[in-house]
Amino acid sequence: MGKVGTALRELRGAQKSAKGVSLYSRFVNRPAGRYLAAGSYALGLTPNQVTLVSAAFSFAAVTAVALAAPSWGLGAAVWAALAVGFAFDSADGQLARLRGGGSAAGEWLDHVVDAAKLTALHSCVLIAFYRFPEAYGTGEPAWLLVPLGFQFAAVVTFFGGLLTEKLKPKAAPGSPAAAPSTLRAVALLPVDYGVFCLVFLLLGGGPVFRWAYAGLGAVAALFLLAFLAKWFRELSAVRR
Repeated sequence: MGKVGTALRELRGAQKSAKGVSLYSRFVNRPAGRYLAAGSYALGLTPNQVTLVSAAFSFAAVTAVALAAPSWGLGAAVWAALAVGFAFDSADGQLARLRGGGSAAGEWLDHVVDAAKLTALHSCVLIAFYRFPEAYGTGEPAWLLVPLGFQFAAVVTFFGGLLTEKLKPKAAPGSPAAAPSTLRAVALLPVDYGVFCLVFLLLGGGPVFRWAYAGLGAVAALFLLAFLAKWFRELSAVRR
């Protein structure tokens, strides 16, 4: 516990800014990732290995959605695996900072896994809607467009946000970080990945899951429009 305790103390003082982060990520996922990072450090794992652990949990969950008939037990298992995968996704970056900084290859791997996870998750929901139409109430082919639309919104939001951060000017070293907005942190909850994972607890409800998933997809599309307008406005002032 000595090595873990030391790592936890160092990690508490090396957290990323909470600006633009939802309440779930700030108060649930990042703290969970901090404990996982400390444990991974004590075990001698590298950040890339932690990224692969995150991928293993996430892809096991999405594969189960596609292959298994929906049930309450499946929903609980899928949510748990996705939540653990998301926490490990936070842990890899924290572990990298604890070890003195990450690498370009590690950042690349992390983003590739995130993009693959988003794509696979909604693809597997589409497969589930197609394979189990009686359970989900998706006999009407139009329902298969819902995961495609959700996937489009999620991937464009992910890529757009990532590219915006790369193109925006970096803050000067030593400049004070902007204080996080509680209102914004609450407003971002509907599009937080950790909150989204909770919908899989409803898998056993069949049509209930379908409607909840579709509702979150509609919210994701609305947020995408708002994000695109905001990002374009911010980058319009940047000269390169």
